[in-house]
Amino acid sequence: MARAAPRAAAGHHYDVRVSSEKNPDVVVDVKPSAGPAPEAPATGTRPKRRAVVAEDEALIRMDVVETLREAGFDVVGEAGDGEQAVALVTELKPDVVVMDVKMPNLDGISAAERIGKAHLAPVVLLTAFSQTELVERARDAGAMAYVIKPFSPADLLPAVEIAISRYAQITALESEVADLAERFETRKRVDRAKGLLMTKMGLTEPEAFRWIQKTSMDRRLTMREVADAVIDQVGGAA
Repeated sequence: MARAAPRAAAGHHYDVRVSSEKNPDVVVDVKPSAGPAPEAPATGTRPKRRAVVAEDEALIRMDVVETLREAGFDVVGEAGDGEQAVALVTELKPDVVVMDVKMPNLDGISAAERIGKAHLAPVVLLTAFSQTELVERARDAGAMAYVIKPFSPADLLPAVEIAISRYAQITALESEVADLAERFETRKRVDRAKGLLMTKMGLTEPEAFRWIQKTSMDRRLTMREVADAVIDQVGGAA
């Protein structure tokens, strides 16, 4: 059966022992979690969504900034070229980026691709052209929407909202896929740890699982972390 050493102070190690009649104690050194950080108090006020605008033509940039601010956005950064836009987005991590396709130093499509690969923010591209090739390049670069110049607030704002919504959906889907992958890997590790406890300690499968589960709760650790400790220390004790 499993037994745990007395609780130690936070930050110290625990010696968790699993014993059987056939085998000597095997010590699994499990460090307790510090616990979750306290949540920030709710203010009851929805913060303004933050935007970065990148456009090399100053008058158009001013028009975009004014349109966004009138719609309730906080424009936290403005850029006149693609390199500056990527730097601002990397630093500020806004909720949306509105960016021209034709810009010096780095064009908008290349900048959008960098921003997309880093998962920084949704991008709305502004362009004076609507060729199929350009649209395909924008899509492949990860742009969430594009607007043809000249445009009005009725053209720009729906595109911005669509971009934010699509980006949120994609991000949620990616998170779900990553969570499923993590669950699958956790199950594999827990199964392996159970097998080690059964083989080396003579526990039954339910006993091994309950030990992992209880240790996880007692130490405020994930079952994956407990399983990893068993695999590293019990598995290496052969």
